[in-house]
Amino acid sequence: MSTLVSCPPISAPSFHDLSPAEVPTHGPVESAVLAPVAKPPRSAWVEINLNHLRRNFAAIRNDKPRDLKILSVVKDDGYGHGGLQVASAALSAGAVFLALSTVEEAVKLREQGVRTPMLLLGDRQESEFPWCLAYDLTCCVSEAHSVRVLTQLAERAGKRFPVHLKINTGMNRYGVRWDEAAALAERIAATPSLVLEGALSHFAQSDETDKTFALCQLARFQNAINGISERGIDLKFRHLCNSGGFLDLPEAYFDMVRLGILPLGVFPSAVCRRIPGVEAVMSVKARIAAIQKLQPGDSVGYGMRFTANTPRRIAVLPIGYGDGFPRVRNQGFALIHGHRAPLVGGVAMDAITVDITDIPAAQLWDEAVLMGRQGEEEISVHEMARLRNSVSYDVLTSWRGRLPRIYVE
Repeated sequence: MSTLVSCPPISAPSFHDLSPAEVPTHGPVESAVLAPVAKPPRSAWVEINLNHLRRNFAAIRNDKPRDLKILSVVKDDGYGHGGLQVASAALSAGAVFLALSTVEEAVKLREQGVRTPMLLLGDRQESEFPWCLAYDLTCCVSEAHSVRVLTQLAERAGKRFPVHLKINTGMNRYGVRWDEAAALAERIAATPSLVLEGALSHFAQSDETDKTFALCQLARFQNAINGISERGIDLKFRHLCNSGGFLDLPEAYFDMVRLGILPLGVFPSAVCRRIPGVEAVMSVKARIAAIQKLQPGDSVGYGMRFTANTPRRIAVLPIGYGDGFPRVRNQGFALIHGHRAPLVGGVAMDAITVDITDIPAAQLWDEAVLMGRQGEEEISVHEMARLRNSVSYDVLTSWRGRLPRIYVE
């Protein structure tokens, strides 16, 4: 018969309970600051340069016509940069609206003290509307049923609720078809509890050289706006341009432009117009956690995807596809001491191996840049996108939350 033994609970000590000599550090002991820290450190992180962010908004403000208003798109936690941080920089630069995709992320900003008007992109299910009213979130509407539900809720709350009419000009996701928009706008405008504050559409392709379809969408949007105006309805905000449209289609500016990726220092394509002074805000970094010396015939990692044919020196970086790095093999680089170190072997969940044979100065805990600039070299978000076989937006939003965000000036 077995006896159940009760053991005393074991708890990890708080970093504040440790003596300075016991606190783990990122770097060599001789260069580390041996002081308690508020949370466990990690030797891989996403770095957000707030100074670049503010300068980008300033460059955009100086580039745009004086009367053109800016709506800052801060969805998906500010494209991975921090929703509150991006919103704060945008508002300081004069943005009059913020845009998000989910009620949850909008409510979070409200609870963090942001009082600026917020537009929820996309359509809402009925259960979301009470939250929108309670937190003063402006909704996009594109069909009659949502208008009826919002009307009833606004009447019960004793509010006049602002909405923006989403017009489908060819993207064919959300929106009322452009040649049916005026009729729905008239219905909204006739409802005492709703305010038709604005109308919008979205470009399917605005940042490529061929602007044929973008100009077609512009013409459809203009026709819809004209039809609304002919019914005696005044719109405070008419907005069509995203970042690509802002850069290349000034004839589509109307009253306001929606900027998401551009203030983050990323141009949406290789061919769109450039604004001088715009710099990338996000970098991804890690420190060398181990160094292995390979002899000819030695292999690296799962599946032995790399085999040394000469003596090699391999650095291990404690970051992997579990953090959002693409799961590639023998592709890509890290920047170490301002030089490109090629990735060798396959990317694991928590580790990347790079060849530092030609970087003899590289040592344990040196900083490596996976995305961003070091010295004269840069691994851009577009280079990372090619590695992922995807687009820059996907790269920015794919770095997972377990990578701490470090904000620097």
